[in-house]
Amino acid sequence: MTEVHVLASRQKRSILTGTAVLIALAILLSLGTWQVERLHWKEKLLADIAERRQALPASLDDVEGMAAKGEDIDYRHITVSGEYVNSKERHFFATWHGQTGFYVYTPLQLVDGRYLFVNRGFVPYENKEPEMRMQGQLTDQQTVTGLARAKLADKPSWVVPDNDVAKNIFYWKDLDVMASSVGLDKAQVVPFFVDADDTPNPKGLPIGGVTNVDLPNNHLQYAFTWYGLAAALVIIVVVARFRKWGPAQ
Repeated sequence: MTEVHVLASRQKRSILTGTAVLIALAILLSLGTWQVERLHWKEKLLADIAERRQALPASLDDVEGMAAKGEDIDYRHITVSGEYVNSKERHFFATWHGQTGFYVYTPLQLVDGRYLFVNRGFVPYENKEPEMRMQGQLTDQQTVTGLARAKLADKPSWVVPDNDVAKNIFYWKDLDVMASSVGLDKAQVVPFFVDADDTPNPKGLPIGGVTNVDLPNNHLQYAFTWYGLAAALVIIVVVARFRKWGPAQ
């Protein structure tokens, strides 16, 4: 192979290597920038949620109006009134402060005849059945203050078990099935939940105020990782260049 061919082959490899490095660098920088954008989005979301939770309670009509306009109603502070239909409560498998048990979802019958499922709070596993906490089965007209929670469209993940309707154990909050399993017409059920606040119940059960606002915000860490990898790539290329060719003359 002539010297011309050697130089041409070397130049070709150099171009291919340089192109690959530029593509990799562009990808790493893009990922870093995307994480920065996600960081700003998550910070705004967390600020919005904090504002909703601290705002004065809205009425059911107000929150339904927001939902009708496509606004995010999750974690909206709300107050509603009605009578609990304790015989139709549903049980969502949960843990609270390290203890296994259930969140008790009870339909609240509203003045207009519709039903709103309220997460009244946590009961230990041994208190799943209502007869084990009869004093907490509130009757007559009740006013509930809490946080609106959006209805889930689908099961959150394939790793989540299917709901065991026969045993009244729900692993994900399927509002339509919760309603149909106790004979309630979907059209007569408000299409979101309410998590009751921590107002004490008789004998302490259910334990209210169990809403968990745990939205991880690791985007800054991820951004540093991608930008760090981009910087490391540049350093490696520069070092490799000087080792192979020596300082430019």
